Amino acid sequence: MFSKSAFAPLAVLLAGLLPGMALAGIQTEEIAYDHDGDEMTGYLAHPEGDGPHPAVLVIHEWWGHNDYARDRAEQLAREGYTAFALDMYGSGKLADHPSTAGEFAGEIRENRDLMLGRFQAAYDWLRAHDASADTAPSAVGYCFGGTVALEAARAGMDLNVAASFHGGLATEHPAEVGKVSAELLSFTGTADPMIPPEQVAGFQKEMQEAEVRYTVVEFSGVKHSFTNPGADAIAEEFGMPVGYDARADHDSWNHLLGVLRDRH
Repeated sequence: MFSKSAFAPLAVLLAGLLPGMALAGIQTEEIAYDHDGDEMTGYLAHPEGDGPHPAVLVIHEWWGHNDYARDRAEQLAREGYTAFALDMYGSGKLADHPSTAGEFAGEIRENRDLMLGRFQAAYDWLRAHDASADTAPSAVGYCFGGTVALEAARAGMDLNVAASFHGGLATEHPAEVGKVSAELLSFTGTADPMIPPEQVAGFQKEMQEAEVRYTVVEFSGVKHSFTNPGADAIAEEFGMPVGYDARADHDSWNHLLGVLRDRH
């Protein structure tokens, strides 16, 4: 069902086969949940022992709910969070070619009600879980998932932080004064043709006019998908302008953790 990419940790693969297994101080479980009759597959990771813990939703790239999203959920669990890697496409929908990924992502981007509904279904499931603290969760998204995180915040969902890593910043539903409760984060690379400078500038103007607390971080010379260790292989296979950057990955992750600590 899920991509078993070469860079995925073996522990992630085993967790899919052994629900509820413990991995180096964390507990993981594959979760089936529902949105309007469609089965979705999520992945829960949280610290072992007493909880509850602050909750974070992890939203996958345009490829779909894969090992990379699960790995990020585990990283957050090791930092003390209850993390839920949600599913925006539906169980079993995982792309292995950019054309398919674009089709899947486009279906969601072009139907905002569907986008927000699927996000809400995962949000509600996570908030009801015993391992989640009774406070507003945060949302962390990558590429397509970053767009979803920001759109959820623009829609006024009760979030602590909405963080976008190399996610699109343009919108047809700009933030409004008094509607956005989340602190917004955007991490992009200046060598990313998918998020040109005018899009970054437009996002900053939007946030300033809506009086939203936000931070924009741009990494010089860094390409799209800079947080994904598999990006270089994708670039080689499909000729895409993407690439991993270890320093940008490290710095953006630590920035996120600092903001999460402040807000939770």
